[in-house]
Formats: sequence, C-alpha cells, structure tokens
Amino acid sequence: MNTVTSRDGTRIAHDKEGAGSAVILVAGALCTRLSWSGAGVSNLLAPRFTVFNYDRRGRGDSGDTLPYAVEREIDDIEALIEEAGGAAYLYGHSSGAALILEAAIRLGDKVKKLALYEAPYNDDPKAQSAWNAYIKELGRLLATDRRGDAVALFMKYLGTPDAQIEGMRHAPMWPMLEAIAPTLAYDHTAILGKHASVPTERAALVNTRTLVMNGGASYPFMYDTALALSQAIPHAKLRTLEGQRHDVSTEVLAPVLAEFFAE
Repeated sequence: MNTVTSRDGTRIAHDKEGAGSAVILVAGALCTRLSWSGAGVSNLLAPRFTVFNYDRRGRGDSGDTLPYAVEREIDDIEALIEEAGGAAYLYGHSSGAALILEAAIRLGDKVKKLALYEAPYNDDPKAQSAWNAYIKELGRLLATDRRGDAVALFMKYLGTPDAQIEGMRHAPMWPMLEAIAPTLAYDHTAILGKHASVPTERAALVNTRTLVMNGGASYPFMYDTALALSQAIPHAKLRTLEGQRHDVSTEVLAPVLAEFFAE
C-alpha cells in the first residue's frame, strides 16, 4: 500500500501495479480498493499499464476531512495523477463514473482518456421520485448515526430481498459496510444529486476522448443513460458489453479498457 496527500491534507491510500501509461480506477458506492473488482482489473491491465487502485476518501485506509465536497474528491484524483507523472487515463464504475465525469471537466488535459461504466443517472420521472425519497431517508438515517440501516436502505433500493439483507447483516463484511456508510451521502447526495438526472449540459463540457459503456444484461435504463451521455460528450463513443450486468466481469471489461486506452 502507498499513500498520496491531497490538497486538504487527507492521505489517500492506493495500490500501484504494472508499468506503462497510468490508469486510475475509481470505485462506486460502498466499495473500498480491496472490496470491488478493481484489483482484478488492475492485474489484467498491469502488463501494459501502471494501474492505481485507491480507496476513495472516507473508505478503507484513506482518511477523510469534513465537510465533504465533490471538489475534494477531484483533488484526490489530481494528487494520484501527479503521483503518476502528471497525466492519466481514468476508469469509473457506477457513481465512480459520475465522479470522473466531473474530474475530467475540471482537470482538462491531465485526463488523457475517460472510460465510464454505467453511471447510474436516470431521467425516468418515477425513478427520480423514488430516488428523491431514498435520498431523504438516507439523510435521516445518517444524521442519527444509524449506519447499518443506511446500508440496508441502499441494498433495498437496489432491489435486494429483505431476507438477503438480514443475512448480510451477520456476514463478516457488514462491519466494513457500516464503517463507510457515510460515504453513501458523498456518492448519492453530493455527486448524483437530488434527482440523479442525466447531466447532459455538464457532459457537454468534457473535451477528452470518452468511452461510455453499459451492460447488455443490466438495468434497461442504463442503456438510455449511456446513450444520452455518449451523445452529449463531444468526443465519445458508446459500447454495450453483451451479457454483462452492473457488476461487470473483469475478464470482459479489462480487454475493452486496454484496447481503448491504447488507441
């Protein structure tokens, strides 16, 4: 494990593997660098790239500095880019994809290319109403430090059955999820926003070449979102990974990333 120091003094933990041009992997909600597919992607990309898989602030071995701001998370990415030599490719999964979209706007030429997998925006009015209700309840639970209930709320929002959630509460991983539960507000309230609508106006400000991806077996709205983003970003292309769900296979994803970053 290595660390970099962000602009506000927060230490950001990361693993570094491989050789070549730098790729920074950015996880989605409730993930640490050791609990998502980043390690597998890193292993597969390492023969051709130098891969940074890191703990976003408030997670794992990274620190946190309150109050939270999206700009501080972008500062974290910038610190990693500086560690990598001043420029890097960025890959983001789910809400991590939403974060690197903002990072690309602010950091400009420091982001060489951008790869997004299923940023969870949704323009459907019913979905936005459900999202707004989720955000309000999430805020209430976190304000009263009911971290386990906040995690359960997120799982239920994703469609996880109650019995499965109850079983997860007794699993070894649950304390880790409770520990990083406050970061749900970082991802969902601050980054995705009150309605989680597709930010086409913001996306139009991205000047770097971008690959927008969705899974062919994932939630149907993810294709609509990916299409809207690919049409809004000036230098973007859309690619559907057939047979893939939101938890995309590293063996399918890594060759697509390698091909795009090497073009």
